[in-house]
Amino acid sequence: MNRSEDQPLNDSVQEFWESETCGTHDYIVNEESKYSKSWFERIEDHRYRMEPFIHAVAQFTRHRGKRVLEIGVGAGTDHLQWARAGTDLYGVDLTDAAVTTTQKRLEMFGLRSNLQRIDAESLPFEDGYFDVVYSWGVIHHSEHPERIIKEIHRVLKPGGKFIGMLYRRPSIYTIKAWIRYGLLRAKPWRSVKYIMYHFVESIGTKAYTTAEVRNLLANFRNLELTPIVTPYETNRLPKVIKEMIPASLGNFLAIQAYR
Repeated sequence: MNRSEDQPLNDSVQEFWESETCGTHDYIVNEESKYSKSWFERIEDHRYRMEPFIHAVAQFTRHRGKRVLEIGVGAGTDHLQWARAGTDLYGVDLTDAAVTTTQKRLEMFGLRSNLQRIDAESLPFEDGYFDVVYSWGVIHHSEHPERIIKEIHRVLKPGGKFIGMLYRRPSIYTIKAWIRYGLLRAKPWRSVKYIMYHFVESIGTKAYTTAEVRNLLANFRNLELTPIVTPYETNRLPKVIKEMIPASLGNFLAIQAYR
């Protein structure tokens, strides 16, 4: 993605995801009509086939009746699960495309959410407003992830729960990215941080060590971090190799923490 030197990074991130909402790529939706029932079903089928562990981490139905905020609603797939669970639901996203897509997804089932297009580095909610804040694979795209984490802590009630996921390193995925954009381009000196920032998804993407995530979430209590190896990393590997890969090489770091 081309970006001028004086363009704020989050503006570039917004432009990237406005052009194609996360999870709606052509290879996923095939030739289904945009916003059709079959279009959404292909998105949902792909998401939970590739990331079946989301349900175990989020445990949507256990939060019935609670006030929930999702940061980064994307195509609305997880947001639909929160709505179905009977939560008092709010959602924010950096893009109008995601807000529109999510609204249309909920409308198919007669469900609703308080959706807004905003930058989560500054949330428009009062202190201690939410029981749960959820953000899956979003915060690491921000220019200042630490600001979003601070905002999450602020808007959670005492004892409120943060459920999320950040990219981690080292992992199979980051090693493969380094081979592709570093080694095979005769630039082995490029760091994993540099490659993630410049070549993975939107400009500015980050991946963290487990220690860095612990530091990022230092103000939270009862922090539980779980590395997860995903089909994105293993889908072309022989079964015997997949079974030998330790969870510690997973690219996803699931987060559960309390204010």
